[in-house]
Amino acid sequence: MKQESIIQVENLTKKFNDFTAVNAISFNVKKGEIFGFLGANGAGKTTAMKMLIGISTPTSGNAHVAGYNVFKNPENIKKSIGYMSQKFALYDDLTVKENITFFGGIYGLSRKQIEVKRRLLVEELGLQDIANELVSSLPLGWKQKIAFSVALLHEPKIIFLDEPTGGVDPITRRQFWEMIYKTANNGTTVFVTTHYMDEAEYCDRVSIMVDGKIEALDTPKNLKKQFNAENMNDVFLKLARG
Repeated sequence: MKQESIIQVENLTKKFNDFTAVNAISFNVKKGEIFGFLGANGAGKTTAMKMLIGISTPTSGNAHVAGYNVFKNPENIKKSIGYMSQKFALYDDLTVKENITFFGGIYGLSRKQIEVKRRLLVEELGLQDIANELVSSLPLGWKQKIAFSVALLHEPKIIFLDEPTGGVDPITRRQFWEMIYKTANNGTTVFVTTHYMDEAEYCDRVSIMVDGKIEALDTPKNLKKQFNAENMNDVFLKLARG
């Protein structure tokens, strides 16, 4: 049975004056897939992601995310997705519980729904001892795990993760990927950017951007075969060096 596409992108382009940051990229992401969106810093990953999550208008091309058009329905897209940014995800001057309550409100959940979700999240992550602590006092790994869970509060169809494991230790990275697998197994599509090439191996399919264009797109296994490479890092190096 053919999986339906939940993200469809056709010749999506973003220009800033004479500079083309994203150059006519096309790809589909299937429902429930873990899709890795890779590239070096400055390759255009974040610019492309901003168009897909409805916070930046494309210059040309087209895309549909969760059934909504990026030009016509950016607000509907925002309601249908979860998003965890690389630099900002939680408020440091609020407690863990307060962050959950605040974001639950932003996502339009009722008070009752927020109470239930908050209790479940605290239990699931084992946050009982730190639920009333300020987020600023927590290690980065904990912040990232909580931010990921908060982005799923409203049960979105797709979650976009922008370099979610940047700067965390290897054990936390592994735990974080276990959370990603669980989310995908529950039917949520995961769209993740990373610069850790070993993490590309964990994705169902991977696209690699170079200078604003998608230069490769396939399963990690097929990409290693295509580029006669031992691992995804070698694939990336071969592409980056042209």
